[in-house]
Amino acid sequence: MSAYAQLERRFHRLSNIEGATAILDWDWAVIMPKGSGERRSEQLSELSLICYEILSDPKLGDLLCDAEANKESLNDWERANLREMRHNWAHANAMQPDLIAAIRKSTSKCEMLWREARETNDFKSFAKGFGPLLELVREKAKVKSEALKMSMYDVLMDEYDPGFTTKDIDNVFSDLLAFLPALLNEIIDTQAKQTVPVVPKGPFNLRKQKELSLKLMEKIGFDFDGGRLDVSHHPFCGGVPEDVRITTKYDEKDFTTSMMAVLHETGHALYERGLPKKWRDQPVGKAPSMSLHESQSLLLEMQVCRSLEFFSFAAPLIKTVLLNTGSKSSHLFDSRNLYELAIKVAPGPIRIYADEVTYPLHIMLRYHIEKDMIEGDIEVNDLPDAWEQWMKKLLGVSPKNHGEGCLQDIHWATGDIGYFPSYTLGALIAAQLFEKVMIEIKQIKSDITLGNFRSLMSWLSDSVHSQGSYYSTQDLVKQVTGRPLDTRAFEVHLRTRYLN
Repeated sequence: MSAYAQLERRFHRLSNIEGATAILDWDWAVIMPKGSGERRSEQLSELSLICYEILSDPKLGDLLCDAEANKESLNDWERANLREMRHNWAHANAMQPDLIAAIRKSTSKCEMLWREARETNDFKSFAKGFGPLLELVREKAKVKSEALKMSMYDVLMDEYDPGFTTKDIDNVFSDLLAFLPALLNEIIDTQAKQTVPVVPKGPFNLRKQKELSLKLMEKIGFDFDGGRLDVSHHPFCGGVPEDVRITTKYDEKDFTTSMMAVLHETGHALYERGLPKKWRDQPVGKAPSMSLHESQSLLLEMQVCRSLEFFSFAAPLIKTVLLNTGSKSSHLFDSRNLYELAIKVAPGPIRIYADEVTYPLHIMLRYHIEKDMIEGDIEVNDLPDAWEQWMKKLLGVSPKNHGEGCLQDIHWATGDIGYFPSYTLGALIAAQLFEKVMIEIKQIKSDITLGNFRSLMSWLSDSVHSQGSYYSTQDLVKQVTGRPLDTRAFEVHLRTRYLN
């Protein structure tokens, strides 16, 4: 058996273990009994070590070298797979098994603390778990930085967005800040002169909200034979391509938050379902980055499902399912009112409820704090003050409590430092891709108005989903849109939707 064939067998095994871990992670977040956390933590830690042992086996390094020396015998997909194998191997071999196990156990403990701390605004309780976890993440960043010859924050970001560096992110944020604050003020002034949309009043029955979510998911193209919808503390999409798990969080007072969260996560799920079947158990069959993954959820939620065309289709369905569970004023469920609610722009403290204009500012806040944490310029107890300072500077608002402030996100509790830039990169990619969609699918707006998403999903499947990691994120964007990633399409999208 060739070196490359042996590598495929090893990575197939690794993929199965990672898939089982993903389902256990979903179970942890959705239905695991509270008292089972310690045992589950041990199980997940053990699976992490097994994955590490597969990747750190000296034989695997030899196989990579042999396969790379004979890559002229491989086809293009196999060469791309070999490239992704090397990237995964490099990250794994920069770590030691005891550090991997310690991080996994610490994240499990910290997340459980975060769940209660967020509900009770108890930062001190969270800090007891996050302090040790932050030290471990710093240690990981240090050892990987030395091994991979990258800065400490770059090496963390490389786990989520290979190829992007802090220099790239700084340039993106600089470009956004060149127009975003003035544009935000212009949009707020414009909307202040318009008719104020009215929020339908609840309570909205949770069972009916789920019914609405399921109907919208099905209409867009979600296959319930290969996935499901549940409830968790924080909306997410997990599982594996053949078994995609979406979660949301319902609010009796406001059905739109869960509805939009479901639409967002459905974008993630459809991407997972569309990854190339032949390569799903290999690195090249997975998404090349979290930013590209985010682009698929944001394209569906922001470009498509916050459009007037979408609400022209969805408003009658929303009215039919929810009208009798909340507000009796049927006109509040009209497409125009729901659309204007969906595009209402107002700086607020909560990221997941932010409009698409202010959303990048929320990411900038987290990006600056993360870098300072990793570099040791901010310690855990400094977080509340640093958060408030950046929020005032970028958004002009202050959180009422820690739950609205530095405890609102799950990411740091799970050790996912370096992840947040993916959201803004994803928004830029989504805008640039949808700009191309508008050119290539002339009838896309009328399709959406009719509730027909087949042309859009077919285009995304061919252009993005089925490509897996054959291209890097940057190369795929250039391949599909004809130019490198920039902020132009995003700015045009915002000006068109909110000012024209």
